Amino acid sequence: MGKLMRHLKPHIISIIGIVLFLLVQAYCDLSLPDYMSDIVNVGIQQGGIKNAVPDVIRKTEMDKITFFMNDKDKKTVLDNYTLIEKGKASQDDLDKYSKRYPEIKNNDVYKLNTSDIEVIDKVNAAVGKPMLFVGAIEGVKMSENSSENKSNNTGDKELEKLFASVPPGTDPFTVLTKLPKEQLQGIMKNVNDKFSDMPDSIITQGAVKYVQAEYKELGRNTGNLQSNYILIAGLKMLLISLISMCATVTVGLMAARVSAGVGRSMRKNVFENVVGFSNAEFDKFSTSSLITRSTNDIQQVQIFLVMFLRLVFYAPILGIGGVLKVLQTDTSMTWVIGVAVLAIMVLVGVLFAVAMPKFRSMQKLVDRLNLVTRESLTGMLVIRAFGTQKTEEEKFEQANTNFTRTNLFVGRIMSAMFPAMMLLMNGVMILVVWVGAHQVDLGNMQVGNMMAFIQYAMQIIMAFLMISMVSIILPRASVSIIRIGEVIDTKGSIKDPDVSKDFVSGMKGTVEFKNVSFKYPGAEDDVISNVNFTAKPGETTAFIGSTGSGKSTLINLIPRFYDVTGGKILINGIDIRDISQHDLRNKIGYVPQKGILFSGTIESNLKYGNESAGEEDIRTAADIAQAMDFIGEKEDGFKTEISQGGTNVSGGQKQRLSIARALVKKPEIFIFDDSFSALDFKTDAALRRALKEKTEGATVLVVAQRISTVMSADQILVLDEGQVVGMGTHRELMETCDVYKQIALSQLSKEELA
Repeated sequence: MGKLMRHLKPHIISIIGIVLFLLVQAYCDLSLPDYMSDIVNVGIQQGGIKNAVPDVIRKTEMDKITFFMNDKDKKTVLDNYTLIEKGKASQDDLDKYSKRYPEIKNNDVYKLNTSDIEVIDKVNAAVGKPMLFVGAIEGVKMSENSSENKSNNTGDKELEKLFASVPPGTDPFTVLTKLPKEQLQGIMKNVNDKFSDMPDSIITQGAVKYVQAEYKELGRNTGNLQSNYILIAGLKMLLISLISMCATVTVGLMAARVSAGVGRSMRKNVFENVVGFSNAEFDKFSTSSLITRSTNDIQQVQIFLVMFLRLVFYAPILGIGGVLKVLQTDTSMTWVIGVAVLAIMVLVGVLFAVAMPKFRSMQKLVDRLNLVTRESLTGMLVIRAFGTQKTEEEKFEQANTNFTRTNLFVGRIMSAMFPAMMLLMNGVMILVVWVGAHQVDLGNMQVGNMMAFIQYAMQIIMAFLMISMVSIILPRASVSIIRIGEVIDTKGSIKDPDVSKDFVSGMKGTVEFKNVSFKYPGAEDDVISNVNFTAKPGETTAFIGSTGSGKSTLINLIPRFYDVTGGKILINGIDIRDISQHDLRNKIGYVPQKGILFSGTIESNLKYGNESAGEEDIRTAADIAQAMDFIGEKEDGFKTEISQGGTNVSGGQKQRLSIARALVKKPEIFIFDDSFSALDFKTDAALRRALKEKTEGATVLVVAQRISTVMSADQILVLDEGQVVGMGTHRELMETCDVYKQIALSQLSKEELA
């Protein structure tokens, strides 16, 4: 993650914004079960009445309730109510309450005079049990109907016996006021003992029935009260859902932008670093691997990052919030959450143990598949020429099968995970309903609370599921991050000096090798040993030797594709390691062994080294390179399109265009690394003559296999196993160098060499 963090720094403000929106989303999602619980508990079961504290209550009913309170509770209740006597109510009170409670004008009533939630909670605790008790008594007022007498359920057998012995029509509260104090206290103690084990929520729910009956007596439409409560709560849920949706969409958009920005930054860093690689670094990373790291690996990181920002931050907020809400809702079933979380951890642990090794191998298999594909496509002509299509198909099939098999294995593991998770979630839901139903039956829990508990349990499980999903992607993403980091952290072995020197004037294009030796990184033996020569402006210096003698390696030391391991190379009297690479290469026109063209037009390719070149410069360069004959045959001339890699031109045409590109640059030093090999003898000779005439004053370095190409050079170096075994003109070497003489006689007759 440390490698990823440096790419996330520019997006820190967006990430903070994502976290804030996730907090909003989590808050909204965690609020919805509460509203659902309220709709069930308050809206449906309690008729829209939130608690046992009535807004308005008749004085006669308040007297009955306070009769069964201790002095402390009685004071708490009466301090928060104001008495409005019949006929003495103010106009404001009548305007405020008469519409909802029409019978207020015919009764002495108490009105609630506080809106403080904490105070209301205290009043609710004080009036709950007395209301249940009064409600039970009023439900069984003396009647001549014996069946009604049998329905008496005050919770005290002594009290029920007392009411049974009272003549019908007698007010039970009158009977109670006449009882001896000791008898009344005993009855009250028995009643309180009956209520002591009952949860406060159940007491409140029972007391609300009394409040609802009181509202009806005062003329309030309790049906509208219920429907209004459910409607308002539902609208609040819709609004919260809308806010949650907006937060979710915003988080998705911001996460996608951050992910895309990080991907862009990574690709930029990878490409900029690769551009600065020397050949030593290119030897370390294959081309197919670099392509995979720049595309597929970065894509894996982007996918992981989107999920990380959307889920990893959100899951802990949701999980912790869900646990806190569960503890507030009911603590008797928290063990169910513990069992569910433990089961998820076991399931994910097993999946990880099986799938993790496969995830780690995925990217290497992609590398291998890309390598085989690239080799087959680029070498298709050779494959057809040798008739080895079947072999290449088998090679591709093997790489494809290995990748497909691993991909299918991982896919099956992932596809098995989600049904298992759903089974687990449904099992938890059944368990919650089973245990919750028993709690509801015992009166320890309300139905709405059980439903809210189910929602919170699902949210907690979903939080762990989200983390599991990210954890599944993490192994492959972490491998990709490491692979990308390897490229970015690999610094080019060829570096510019801290202070770049200027070229010495008066030595334009002079190249000097002084005791130059070179060996490849990790190799024990030198490829080039103790090479000394000087190439002067206006002269052509040629290099010839058998295959593997070190010609191309020697010439690649000049533009610092590699750095010498011994001795030094001077250009215009300055060690090339003391000059910036840009300044050094700006003086060189390089034509590689393999002509490389870029997609575009012939003109854009020729201008590649000198964007400011005019039409005359381009035409002159093409004429020198013997390219005008085939360019002239093209319908669009210099505007002719060149396909990727120059596949729509021949090898010889590609070489001539590469030579023309170097000529357009007008450098001080020309390097031709076996650049005439694809040309016929006639074109080769014509090109060299034109070069001699048109590049007067420039230093020309030519690597060649043909004797005819180097015969006219001012200076020829003969290499054998990395050492200079001969140096001089053609005539001098024919007399003094056996290696050169053998190469020459193997290609031309003595008459042709004379």
